[in-house]
Amino acid sequence: MSAPDHRTATDNMPRAMAWMVLSGLSFAMMGATVKLSGDVPVAMKVFFRNLVTFGITGLVAINMRENPFARTPFAKLLILRSLCGLAGVLLYFVALSRLTLADASLLNKTSPFFVMIFAVVFLKETFERALVPALIAAFIGAMLVIKPSFDYELLPAVGGFFSGMFAGMAYTLVRAMKGRESPNRIIFTFSLFSTVATLPFLIANPVHPTSGQWLALLGTGVFAAGGQFGLTFAYHHARASRISVFTYLHVLFAVVVGYLIWNERLDSASIAGGVLIIGAAVYIHRVGLWRSRAEGPSPKGP
Repeated sequence: MSAPDHRTATDNMPRAMAWMVLSGLSFAMMGATVKLSGDVPVAMKVFFRNLVTFGITGLVAINMRENPFARTPFAKLLILRSLCGLAGVLLYFVALSRLTLADASLLNKTSPFFVMIFAVVFLKETFERALVPALIAAFIGAMLVIKPSFDYELLPAVGGFFSGMFAGMAYTLVRAMKGRESPNRIIFTFSLFSTVATLPFLIANPVHPTSGQWLALLGTGVFAAGGQFGLTFAYHHARASRISVFTYLHVLFAVVVGYLIWNERLDSASIAGGVLIIGAAVYIHRVGLWRSRAEGPSPKGP
């Protein structure tokens, strides 16, 4: 069977947007619980971030009578996606442990720009110039919302930036496996890979978290699962270069979470940034509707 043509794949923007909203909210809460877990080693945070997801995807596989260990011609893509995802999470958690939630979120949210590059270069997706203003507006909105001070140590900042690059590569690989591997298997492989990779560090350096830290670690895993499922399904419903802008919802939700947990106040710049982010999302959605109408109705799926 020939590989699917990613340039002509049918987009379902309403579903992709809904999954992105769930993903953004979940990942914002995950970032908060990572910070709330305090001085727990990063490897332990990553372990629990993936352990819960591993258990959920395992149960889903059993319920679907799916064998996630079955041989597949796309094993290399699954492993590469898992490796890039793990690198991105490790670097992001390092950034969260040293930077503010807002600064770390901004650096991690450079991933859409990398997605656009990787999707065009590796997936041969068509570059749509009409999307550039929306991406720029979303980035400016993110800057207004989080107002990064950039007065942090160099290495955590570099780690946060590269977490965006690895995340962008991972998201692009998810898109590359559309119609080839089930979303559940992609997430299962990633969570299993990450759990196994971080387990030796827990064994070599055992720690004893407090009850509050245990609760935060559990929350990290639960919210990471929600974010991971939302993101994977979103990229299965629409082209990477079109929906990547919606990852900026994570930043908007991070502001709300920060207000609810730490009583951070929204100012006029934050409100203006939120308007830009939401406006960019609406614009991308409108472009998708216009293109769908121009191409005509698509055949009904199974």
